[in-house]
Amino acid sequence: MTKTNLFVFDTNILISAFILPQSTARKALNKARKDGIVIISQESASEFTEVFIRPKFDKYLPLEIRLEIIDDFVSLAHFTKPSVEIIICRDPKDDKFLELACTVNAKCIVTGDQDLLVLNPFRGISIKTAAQFLED
Repeated sequence: MTKTNLFVFDTNILISAFILPQSTARKALNKARKDGIVIISQESASEFTEVFIRPKFDKYLPLEIRLEIIDDFVSLAHFTKPSVEIIICRDPKDDKFLELACTVNAKCIVTGDQDLLVLNPFRGISIKTAAQFLED
């Protein structure tokens, strides 16, 4: 890997990025891809897939297109298996993003989730909204 900046995006930011092409979330994802590498784990990729194929997103994009987006995203992201266990977040489902970020010493976690944002910074890792990430 030649790019050294590593970024973790939570599920909701990824979904917003893909269903709203002009959104702040998409701009943040594009910036992360330009400036570094987006890191995912099997668990975060599974959650992204499970949520993004839900019928409630049919009104934004057909399932076939969403499946293509999932395949494209997963093929471009860098998979890492978390090597630390963290149990700190108010919502235990969000600990996986902290574990992933700490494993790779990510530069930033991009999220809109208050359960993660209240922890900023976490072990020296910034936790920012997409808008805050774009300000850097």
